[in-house]
Amino acid sequence: MVVYADLIFLLNFLMDAAMLIVTAKTRKLSFRWWRIAGSAFLGASYVVMMFLPVPSFLFTFSVKCMFGAGMIMTAFGFGSLQNFLRTLGTFLLVNFAVAGGMFGIHYVWASSSDVMKGIVFTQSGTPMFQVHIGGMLFVLALVGPLMWWFRTVFGSAKQREVLTTFLAEVTIHVGDFTTSCKGLIDTGNQLYDPLTRTPVMVMEVSEWSEVLPIAWLQRIRTADVDQIISGLGVEEDFVWQDRLRLVPYRGVNRNTQFMLAIKPDKVVITHNNRQLEASKVLIGLDGGKLCSDGSYQAIIHPALISEVG
Repeated sequence: MVVYADLIFLLNFLMDAAMLIVTAKTRKLSFRWWRIAGSAFLGASYVVMMFLPVPSFLFTFSVKCMFGAGMIMTAFGFGSLQNFLRTLGTFLLVNFAVAGGMFGIHYVWASSSDVMKGIVFTQSGTPMFQVHIGGMLFVLALVGPLMWWFRTVFGSAKQREVLTTFLAEVTIHVGDFTTSCKGLIDTGNQLYDPLTRTPVMVMEVSEWSEVLPIAWLQRIRTADVDQIISGLGVEEDFVWQDRLRLVPYRGVNRNTQFMLAIKPDKVVITHNNRQLEASKVLIGLDGGKLCSDGSYQAIIHPALISEVG
């Protein structure tokens, strides 16, 4: 028997890439083509290993799970454990659907002699399919967990689809500096500068790591922003120091805290094929991560949408 390893690799590469793209579309995940190609290359390489003289333990269940997890991390990253498990579950369900579809198509197109190989005859001549009791019990035992798995994965996908309707592209201009990210339109965000009544859009400080001093990043993450303002002109100078503001807000412990904010030249928001522009806005810098799976990096004040829309 002749095995064409290059054709097997190419076929599995294309199938893995297609299933990864379907997974991304189902989970509403953004992806990069080179990462999809790298993940598909990893999966196709594993299939080709079946035809090489390699140790048998490489084809055990645990190793297969490791390769599947590696493919997901290569294609979409890790983010958080919950996000990773949901993406992995979606990928496996897509694989099961494709495998079942291929089996069904093969059964439909199979010749009568191929179908008869799975059938035995009773003494009366009546055809009867062979049924393995152990296999049937195993399938029945998996029905409940698989239904729960299906509901969890696609339930989270539906929630994510609803979330994407409130996402917008945000571009911030400050002098010659421009940064862009995804923002969530949050109607519950009512943060204003108490003196000027300027709406505050909260943004992850990591998006500003190119222009802010490293010491500032640490102080923002530890909520010591008052030390930044007190040190201006004494310990260090900052080119945007006339744009800096301290905005008071109530933290989770109900105590009043301060957030460092920057006054931009303008903010451009792209939502539902509309481009909105606002100049009366402050960008509050948050030291944490606003979304665990990285779906958005900013929280857009609803006043920015209503005023400019």
